[in-house]
Amino acid sequence: MRRTRMERRHAAWFAVAAILIGAGASPVAHHSFAAYYFEDKSTTVEGDVVEFEYRAPHAWVRIAVVEPSGRTLVYAAEWSNPNRLSRDAVTKDTLRPGDTVRITGSPGRDERERRLHLKRIERPSDGWQWATQRRR
Repeated sequence: MRRTRMERRHAAWFAVAAILIGAGASPVAHHSFAAYYFEDKSTTVEGDVVEFEYRAPHAWVRIAVVEPSGRTLVYAAEWSNPNRLSRDAVTKDTLRPGDTVRITGSPGRDERERRLHLKRIERPSDGWQWATQRRR
């Protein structure tokens, strides 16, 4: 069965409308950090970088933290979007495995996950640091 010119035109407009509606919905689908972290609290951990994932939607820093008991735990810190970080001169090469860092952030709602919403990071060996910029 062949479609008429009018049917093809309607189908094309429907496809364009569906794409535009879908594209407009993506910012709404972004999660709220408050759903995953206690944004009104702060904790600091220090350890060696195990992994630095520099990719969208958010960069992640995983560090090995040695507890006073001697047990090593891996903490995951959710950072900002790489596009935003690049404006602060943070690149995929800023952190390397083995770098000792101190991270301050909001603790995750499930403490068993050992997650933080990163607000500040420091590398004591050379004094490098980054902190959240408050936007008003």
